[in-house]
Amino acid sequence: MGSNFNFIMIKNYPKLTNLLLSLIIIKTDLSLSEKYNVLFICVDDLRHLAETDVLLPNMMKMAAKGINFKSAFAQQALCAPSRNSILTGRRPDSLRLYDFYSYWRQTIGNFTTFPQFFKENGYETFSVGKIFHPGLSSNFTDDYPYSWSFQPYHPPTEIYKDAPVCEDPLTKKLESDLICPVIIKEQPGQTLPDLQSLKYALNILRQKHNKPFLLAVGFHKPHLPLKFPRKYLDKVPMSGIRLPAFPLMPENLPLVAWHPWSDVRKRDDINQLNISFPFGNMPPEWILKIRQSYYAAAVYIDNLIGLLMKQVNLNNTIVILTSDHGWSLGENGLWAKYSNFDVALKVPLLFLIPGYQQRSVSTPVELLDIFPTLADLTGLSKHEPKCGHRVNYSLCFEGESLVPLMKSHTTYQRNKNYAISQYPRPGEYPKPNSDKPRLKDIKIMGYSIRTKRYRYTEWISFNNTMFTRNWTSIHGLELYDHHVDPNEAKNCYMKKKYIHTVEKLSMLLRTYVNKFK
Repeated sequence: MGSNFNFIMIKNYPKLTNLLLSLIIIKTDLSLSEKYNVLFICVDDLRHLAETDVLLPNMMKMAAKGINFKSAFAQQALCAPSRNSILTGRRPDSLRLYDFYSYWRQTIGNFTTFPQFFKENGYETFSVGKIFHPGLSSNFTDDYPYSWSFQPYHPPTEIYKDAPVCEDPLTKKLESDLICPVIIKEQPGQTLPDLQSLKYALNILRQKHNKPFLLAVGFHKPHLPLKFPRKYLDKVPMSGIRLPAFPLMPENLPLVAWHPWSDVRKRDDINQLNISFPFGNMPPEWILKIRQSYYAAAVYIDNLIGLLMKQVNLNNTIVILTSDHGWSLGENGLWAKYSNFDVALKVPLLFLIPGYQQRSVSTPVELLDIFPTLADLTGLSKHEPKCGHRVNYSLCFEGESLVPLMKSHTTYQRNKNYAISQYPRPGEYPKPNSDKPRLKDIKIMGYSIRTKRYRYTEWISFNNTMFTRNWTSIHGLELYDHHVDPNEAKNCYMKKKYIHTVEKLSMLLRTYVNKFK
């Protein structure tokens, strides 16, 4: 009888049928935005780690169930520029932020962030831990109340993040070390910041919510100092730690691409090694120690992620896990971030989405793609606000939705199959401020394009008051062929066989970057 009724309705009352269908579509669209909560997990300084490096069972479980973007890249390997880029969906050039010392709403434009976008479309938005970089770059408020429905939470013990609580194994003196495994009960407050953030986030998840929510949780480790519960060292025994394949400066590396990892050098334990500045090498035994502690800190955070995920209803929650950028672990003689190498830019990017099948994607993508992807996944894309006239894009972000790439049945081709990143320098020769130059000191910008096979970088003159680029004033060029050199250890831009590759990538890089005035 139901079938006959539908037939009669379609035949005799087409206008009524169309109206009902329209209402059904509207109701479906609304239910999507009402149904899906969002959990955004951002891990500080977590590089893309392979199973051969260390086992992270909870992240591996997420990758096995969700969408795993295996070639995701940050737009700048520094906390504040990268985080603001992720949250606004705009490039560092569009935000004019390359350091920690400006707030985009006051200096360039009142750009919308994705938590603000969700808040304005009926969501409750929560910030726990490090999401925005604290300080001037987020107006000392973590962009509250624009982005968040409630005051952002920072763990109280965060004030001890650089305190001398690391015990020297020989002298028993407390120091501010790089390597800092600790006993939790002996720490100030008898806890650690990430444990406090986890507890706070779990309380939010356990609450009854009358609205859909967006919860952003930022874990601090493995950001230096490498402070974590000592027991995690047992999970990454030294016997399984290996030196990087290429622990020395790459062949033909332009000096402008090198950074002296000053923040690592200033830690008490590293400072005592008296490593020559700026090109001295870390002793091999210390390379192994640092790598072990970094992996142990990653395992610690992986465990906290597992505890967090146990409280998540995956039937009505979209989960995103990523990092603000990577971290060099002695590859090519470098440590920390501050570069355009893969190890400093490549990060995990995982999505768990109700109704989506597991898939691994190798196409290069960017972290600024997260904003349009979330708008697409939640059915809110029709509400996207418009950008100002200064940007050559009609929408309020500069990335692309990753949803088409997530659908295993599609043969979708992106508008661009590459990622663009950048890093500033105060000059060609490495200086103490080469890692983190202030805007007023930036004279060179390194623009880098990463395709499936190549990473190509041009270091060019940059005007820090007019925000202009001079492509004719080149301070260094780099080309790495990942088919033969996945470690980016041999700069091959001068080799005759790559002449046409360099020409093509240079044109592609310049054309794309010049869109952002």
